[in-house]
Amino acid sequence: MDLLRELFDQQKSSLDHFFKCIELSQVERAFNALLACRGTIVLTGVGKSGLVAQKIVATLVSTGSRAAFLCPLNAMHGDIGSLSSHDLLVFFSKSGATQELLGLVPFAKKKEIKTLSIVSQMGSELEKQSTICVHLPLLRELCPFDLAPTASTAIQLIFGDILAMALMRKKQFSVQDFAANHPGGALGKMISYRVADLMLTNEQIPFCSPTDPLLDMLHELSMKRCGCLVITDDQKNLLGIFTDGDLRRCLRAQGTAVLEKKLSELMTKTPRTTGPDHLAVEAVRIMEENPLAPVTVLPVLEGRRVVGLIRMHDILQTNFH
Repeated sequence: MDLLRELFDQQKSSLDHFFKCIELSQVERAFNALLACRGTIVLTGVGKSGLVAQKIVATLVSTGSRAAFLCPLNAMHGDIGSLSSHDLLVFFSKSGATQELLGLVPFAKKKEIKTLSIVSQMGSELEKQSTICVHLPLLRELCPFDLAPTASTAIQLIFGDILAMALMRKKQFSVQDFAANHPGGALGKMISYRVADLMLTNEQIPFCSPTDPLLDMLHELSMKRCGCLVITDDQKNLLGIFTDGDLRRCLRAQGTAVLEKKLSELMTKTPRTTGPDHLAVEAVRIMEENPLAPVTVLPVLEGRRVVGLIRMHDILQTNFH
């Protein structure tokens, strides 16, 4: 246990050093180059750095950026021919002295390809030969001999993920775009459902009138098991919502006298809502958009008319099965 705690503390110290010492002006320059790239963001690296680069490529591609991994060995045997002057070649290397990467630089320059080196060793040869360079501050490896790539690959991964998320946000890559890129597996299932696929409809919804006394609607609140009453006019246009949480708060504040009041006096008149064509994950975001007052149910509207009711419980149950 003491050994594990020591290693956790050492790795935390390395990460704290990275976050404290990273030069944001360098990162911003690199980010602007990635954002301005009109071709493909091509990442390359050798060994563990190469594996990190491949993971970052996967993240970039899945979040709306055109990216590819270039194996340095294959690049010297023809694959570099796929690169153009519109691309950006990104080197991942702890030392900045990896010969396989340095060997690519003259060919990149000949093709007028901009290069970005991500290194931890300041003053390295790769830094000198690259168009742009970012230093990833490294305290030491977690390895007792300061040799096996551990802390260095962790900060490479953090750095790459942050840039990928920054690009995603700058390009306004939406949850709908994310769903389109992930059609298969559990993730695809989770983000492909629309509200219309999961919402309660018709007799499942606890409708009531604004003139109904709360006491008369307690049975509806209990039997429909939706956690709310949906208050509408005769055309099913939404007027408000009253939840079981509202009931508890009203009873605490006013006692049983509240039961004689009409729902028009108690309802929330501007509840959060969603639409039937929205993704279910978007409905969850709406439910949780105010951390101080999360909700677990949303009326589903077409215009002002209530066509359904979606519950957090149903979304979670669907995603886990």
